[in-house]
Amino acid sequence: MENDYRDKQRKSFSLMRSVRDFTMAILYLAMATVLFFGDKWKISQVNALNDAWGKSFSYFFGAICLLYGGFRLYRGIKKEY
Repeated sequence: MENDYRDKQRKSFSLMRSVRDFTMAILYLAMATVLFFGDKWKISQVNALNDAWGKSFSYFFGAICLLYGGFRLYRGIKKEY
């Protein structure tokens, strides 16, 4: 009886973590896409960022978001919690 409860609790925790990892991966990958293509899509916030910090900063931060989003996606698929 106790083991069934622990297994159910472990599965529930694993599902919650994987859903959170997938959600965060989507958000980070979307942010990377906006940072990479925001100037082509004429997004005013990205243009203001490029004016203030330079275009290389948005590419650098976009690359970091892309790498971290990929890591979150990988962790959500592997489910090694």
